[in-house]
Amino acid sequence: MPKDVLYLKIANSVTEQIKSETLQFGDRLPSLRSAQKLYNVSLNTVKQAYMELESRSLVESRPKYGYFVSQTSQRKLALPSVAKMKISEGKNTPEDLIGKVFGTIGGTDVTQFALGIPGKSLLPVAKMKKCMIDVIKRKSDSGTNYEPVQGNEQLRREIAKWSIVMEGKITEKDLVITSGAMNGVYNCLMAVTQPGDSVAVESPVYFGILQAIQLLGLKAVEIPTHPITGVDLDELKKVLPKLSACCFVVNYNNPLGFQMPDENKKELVRMLTEHNVPLVEDDVYGNIYFGAGRPKPCKFYDEAGIVMWVGSVSKTLAPGYRVGWVAPGKFKEKIIRQKLVQTVSSPSLFSDVIADFLEHGRYDHHLRMFRKKLYANYLQIQKSVTQYFPDNTKISEPKGGFMLWLELDKRICTEDLYDEAVSQKVNFAPGRMFSQYNQYQNCMRLNYALEWTDRVESDLEKLGKMIKNRI
Repeated sequence: MPKDVLYLKIANSVTEQIKSETLQFGDRLPSLRSAQKLYNVSLNTVKQAYMELESRSLVESRPKYGYFVSQTSQRKLALPSVAKMKISEGKNTPEDLIGKVFGTIGGTDVTQFALGIPGKSLLPVAKMKKCMIDVIKRKSDSGTNYEPVQGNEQLRREIAKWSIVMEGKITEKDLVITSGAMNGVYNCLMAVTQPGDSVAVESPVYFGILQAIQLLGLKAVEIPTHPITGVDLDELKKVLPKLSACCFVVNYNNPLGFQMPDENKKELVRMLTEHNVPLVEDDVYGNIYFGAGRPKPCKFYDEAGIVMWVGSVSKTLAPGYRVGWVAPGKFKEKIIRQKLVQTVSSPSLFSDVIADFLEHGRYDHHLRMFRKKLYANYLQIQKSVTQYFPDNTKISEPKGGFMLWLELDKRICTEDLYDEAVSQKVNFAPGRMFSQYNQYQNCMRLNYALEWTDRVESDLEKLGKMIKNRI
């Protein structure tokens, strides 16, 4: 039997065992050597079979421990639908809804499923405080002086050193410090477009990107997006000649949570390079992975300098510090000039604190704990939604980050549901926020980066009841 068929035969055999629940969540598969003897095949064939099972989200690899049946293999709810391409349909900007949701940002008695920031209990607040005191003691100016327009050199060096995923392709000279990731995205779009230009985005899309596009007088072109593989490259190809830029979140997308496969990233960069269309890559969730390692950004495959790679510590360490960065490729000088006009420099004190945190390995340690907590929360929220929400609920399958996208019964309007939920001290992000068109009205985004308590669990049950009562 040909080898390529053999590995699929092994993968299909294991798939059947998982479907029949002979193998269940958490069960360990035979080691590569054991499976080689069991199936009497080459080691490479077993590796291919296990990789195939991983790509089907049925198993997950844990470094040093082997392969295990994944939680997602047991999922009982379907994946969200892929929206169709819309270009000429009338728009309905979601600004009113965004303002309403952000109005609850200071609420302390609300279970906060709405906002895309981690709960305070998940952040190393005490260590950050100590780090700041140490930095102030060391600095002769106590952080009152300007730093270079391009940004704190030590911070840029530490980010470059820490970006192992880039395999040495990024140095401190390539980076510009920004006031958080959204400031980086906004500056990148400003550098490569003129008012009236078209910019491709995912659909559903993070509402902050939609607002940046609108403020710059640009047109957003929403591309159909699959909840597992991301942007439909064939649909993107159709509109590519009309585009001035693309703006995508390919690693643990907000709100869908997908991780675009490496082959798709390579093809995306190849297509855009061929048409000389810049890509603004918001990679702010890239370090919050649930698998064996950090996925490569599109920037890794960029040889022409057209990918503008944006990152920050806002989702992992200190949302209020507003420390972000961008590796803008061939647009670096333009970004620096824009920053000089806008802010002159970044706050030097926060840059020094983050640089110190990176330099002494504290960030790596924090991220390891952070990822474990978030993965445990993801398993918990997936289980709770399956248990409390209607059976026809569709749910995303994030491979990292902390966003869950739900598609509810078509009779549900999450904008109306939002008012009822807030009156019960529960918050979420209604789906209409994530499109410029009147769509995703029966969808919602839930943030699970919070301390998992009995109240959180009971509030999800409460939300599920509200939805069932409306059907």
